[in-house]
Amino acid sequence: MNLHRLDLVSLQLFSLVARSGSISQGAALAHLAVGAASKRITDLEAAVGSTLLERHSRGVTLTAAGQALQQHAQRILSDVDRLAADLSDHAAGLVGVVRLWANTSAITQFLPPDIAAFVAQNPGIRIELEEEDSSAVVQAVLDGRADLGIFADRTATHGLHTMNYREDRLVLVVPRGHALARRRSLRFEELLDCDFVSLSEGTSLARRLHTEAQALGRQLRLRIRVRSFDAMCRMVAAGLGIGVLPRDAILPHLRSMDLRQVGLADDWARRKLLLGVRDAAAVPRHVRLLIDHLDPG
Repeated sequence: MNLHRLDLVSLQLFSLVARSGSISQGAALAHLAVGAASKRITDLEAAVGSTLLERHSRGVTLTAAGQALQQHAQRILSDVDRLAADLSDHAAGLVGVVRLWANTSAITQFLPPDIAAFVAQNPGIRIELEEEDSSAVVQAVLDGRADLGIFADRTATHGLHTMNYREDRLVLVVPRGHALARRRSLRFEELLDCDFVSLSEGTSLARRLHTEAQALGRQLRLRIRVRSFDAMCRMVAAGLGIGVLPRDAILPHLRSMDLRQVGLADDWARRKLLLGVRDAAAVPRHVRLLIDHLDPG
């Protein structure tokens, strides 16, 4: 086996063939003649010492060795694309790129002005921001897809180094005419006979409400699940249930949707948003600059 004989053109071709299930279609996508593509596949098989494709009348399927190569090829090609993007950034005068993943609460409430201020002070650093639920943010940092993550406390961190970012406060959101709308504060257990509008099951907020209901020996009466704070507010305004949301995230919707917020007296309604990295001592300087900006203390 001589893996040094592998080249990027052949790996790209193999990936296209694997996805299309056809050497001829893969060749067309790679802008190669079918004969040249077939030779490259044969050379790949010789280099790895295994048959990669099973040929049949309807096309090709991957062998076990082919599946392993496809997984590594996708990772290698993705790294090459990232390398090209980074070098292009440097050629354009950028110092670096920070891949920041954050949950919806952080993006909705706090990050826009924080990132805007950072970019104004550091024009040579570009921020690539992805919005995901807290568990996905942690996983992205762990496997290297993100340099830095922002997620809710109570999320399993699996060894990440964490720092405080912000605090937010969860409140009850109800239509103006709801029976609870005139209350100034109440406890979560007082809500459990009501229908709820909730975020998707995997989000940290949905898990927190489910956990707290179970601790009280109850189950949430879920009426509908949606994917965003805005959609939750719209469903609450339509009378489909009550919602629990971060206070600052719903402020723009209170007047426009004729909603009311009611404080929650439970301690867990005050949440921490955390910054997380794999190794705080090994982050690049441009990532460290953003961390220091987001966590000056």
